[in-house]
Amino acid sequence: MAKLPEAGAASADHRLSVSVLASGSRGNATYVSDGHTAILVDAGLSGVEIQRRMASKGLDPKNLDAILVSHEHTDHIHGVGVLSRRFGLRVYISDGTRQATGTALGKLADVCPFRCGHAFTIGRLAIHPFSISHDAMDPAGFTIGCNGAKVGVATDLGVVTGVVKNHLAACDILILEANHDPQMLIDGPYPWPLKQRIRGRSGHLSNDDAALLLETIKHERLAHVILAHLSEENNTPAKARQAVKAVLNDAGVKLHVASQASGCRLLTVG
Repeated sequence: MAKLPEAGAASADHRLSVSVLASGSRGNATYVSDGHTAILVDAGLSGVEIQRRMASKGLDPKNLDAILVSHEHTDHIHGVGVLSRRFGLRVYISDGTRQATGTALGKLADVCPFRCGHAFTIGRLAIHPFSISHDAMDPAGFTIGCNGAKVGVATDLGVVTGVVKNHLAACDILILEANHDPQMLIDGPYPWPLKQRIRGRSGHLSNDDAALLLETIKHERLAHVILAHLSEENNTPAKARQAVKAVLNDAGVKLHVASQASGCRLLTVG
């Protein structure tokens, strides 16, 4: 059922609004709405904390329609079950990811399985899930579109494939992983096997990886890039910005860095 736009969300012209509520290894959640349909992409903080962060941005969780789950790691699903039960939210999740969560989600208000490569809709939002390379059962990235505007979400991936490039090529807002500075990771305190996992094809994108991807797919309609899932041990916002800024300088793109503590402000396109 269509809902009235909440405070701070897209207005009656149905523009697409996005806010990263939190991003990092301690919890991830992103809000997307066209003013009628509102969803969370992942809910990796506690239910109470997600409600608090939404309220701080003028958003009401009672206006949410669904939660879209990318993969089963705790920093992406921690609050899914409680929010689903508390607000009667349908959870969109692949069968592989649902199986991998075990009992972590508990009873859900409603479940709708999806398959990577098969588009579907949530209200007025067109969702295109696509496979990414990560050490999870069936990890997904997403594009979310409405009225000609499109948001891309690609975090927790170790390598940029042709599929990833194709899906992210025409986004107005792009939420892209810039997890680590390669030298900081090598010099840092992590044990070598963990460093290898992060650097591997099923790990996380570096700042340099993010820059290379953006150099390939940037286009004249790309309005905002949000660098996400930064490591607190192996990266800094300044290093992430520096790596990416050079490839965006001539494109008129606004660059943001989503933090673990406060995410990123509400952005609107369309």
